[in-house]
Amino acid sequence: MAYAAFRSIGAYVPQKILTNEELSHMVDTSDEWITKRTGIKERHIASKDEFTSDLGAKAAQKALDRSGIDKSEIDMVITATISPDYFCMPSTATVISTKLGIKNATAFDISAACTGFIYILAIAKSFIESGMKKNILIIGAEKLSAITDYSDRGTCILFGDGAGAAVISATDNKSEAIIDVHTGADGEYADLLMTPNGGSGSAHDALDAEAGTCFMQMKGNETFKVAVRTLTKDVKEILEDNNIKSEDIKHFIPHQANLRIIKAVGDALKMRDDQVVITVEKYGNTSGASIPMAINDLYEAGELEKGELMLLDAFGGGLTWGSALVPFSPLK
Repeated sequence: MAYAAFRSIGAYVPQKILTNEELSHMVDTSDEWITKRTGIKERHIASKDEFTSDLGAKAAQKALDRSGIDKSEIDMVITATISPDYFCMPSTATVISTKLGIKNATAFDISAACTGFIYILAIAKSFIESGMKKNILIIGAEKLSAITDYSDRGTCILFGDGAGAAVISATDNKSEAIIDVHTGADGEYADLLMTPNGGSGSAHDALDAEAGTCFMQMKGNETFKVAVRTLTKDVKEILEDNNIKSEDIKHFIPHQANLRIIKAVGDALKMRDDQVVITVEKYGNTSGASIPMAINDLYEAGELEKGELMLLDAFGGGLTWGSALVPFSPLK
């Protein structure tokens, strides 16, 4: 039987940094207020001529370079994004494939907001275990600055740009295998976090007058409550399903949305501080890119060793959620 192994990680962030102090000159806020409510100090912002595919391609190239797998062996590319280069087509995954020189591979995008990376991890695992594919490049990439309203204090303080990527490949060694992935969704709560206009549900002649509704909108307090409850429940279930205790987890890597949410979930799960990976202060919320970016920070700091177990956990617009138990299984 074929198993799916998490072989490598890579990430990229744009050079420009937007600090809390700079935001305080754009909306009614302060560094103290943002830090207290979110834990965020700064976020990276892509330039006008830098697109989601550019961020994704740079992250993916790092993951490929570290994987020990040649790009000619990649037979699928999946990108999780809510800020694609193009509204409908081509997919950002096909654009990234071209920029990387990957030919004839299956390529497509998915939209699961902040849970996107866990969704594409589940898809990659399924394709490999079915025997249909052998080496899959998965990418979470976002240029959220393109869909952020910088006059809305409730959202503009949160979001940043960046990308993270991983190579998932087939193995016959069960000890290397991704153990489990859970995903779920509930559209009943869709209005908590959404971009109301811009799709087929909006009249085209209304877009000019309502351009602001093409930006992200969020009901912060309600989202916080549902996020903490859902994330905690999902992690408890995946641990119980696999007879794993929280103390057995080397690295708990939650979606980096808000430090208060991360701490609330970590406390509810009785995770020690040294288990919880936190990068939100440097990058803000980068949606589907946040988990692989956090894994990459861990890797580049020399704190992610072969065989160590990662617990991934995310929650996003849709509403969507997901968790995964993933040993780090590099080839080199």
